[in-house]
Amino acid sequence: MNIEIDAAIEVLKQGGVILYPTDTVWGIGCDATNEKAVARVFEIKHRSDSKSLITLVSDADMLCRYIDKIPEIALNLIEINDRPMTIIYPGAIGLAPNVIASDGSVGIRIPDNEFCKKLISKFHKPIVSTSANISGEATPAFYKDINLSIIDAVDWVADPYLEEGSTGKASQVIKVGLSGEVEILRK
Repeated sequence: MNIEIDAAIEVLKQGGVILYPTDTVWGIGCDATNEKAVARVFEIKHRSDSKSLITLVSDADMLCRYIDKIPEIALNLIEINDRPMTIIYPGAIGLAPNVIASDGSVGIRIPDNEFCKKLISKFHKPIVSTSANISGEATPAFYKDINLSIIDAVDWVADPYLEEGSTGKASQVIKVGLSGEVEILRK
């Protein structure tokens, strides 16, 4: 796995785009702080850049570096949650502008996948994670379901054996506010 991680990091450092498994579904990813790399992800997906993207961080410490003020309710949700959960936080900082929504928020998840966590931790930066499909098409649950045009468009593809443990289902999405507001956007 370390050889795979090192190869992915080299591509990410050069502004490249990777195809990799997460705790949910396969993702198209890049350095979430690199605006040009993020623009390329939108191109690959044929997706409007007016839609924001989910970002993955390795742990709560990394999360703190990219959110101005983390609402206490978000920390409680992270602690008690038992399935993949993306939280939309207000006040994104330090990320590429095209990752952040027009209201300044950003969706971030701490994945429960050994490959993802090690990759992000060793890269020392968050990475974009958007489903590995053309916008509007069905989300592929596993590697075997990914459209060849996506595979051909990225710079590096993880070995399919690394998807072991992935749920094959999208994460739940919850939006939180600074005053403790919680809105469930996807169950």
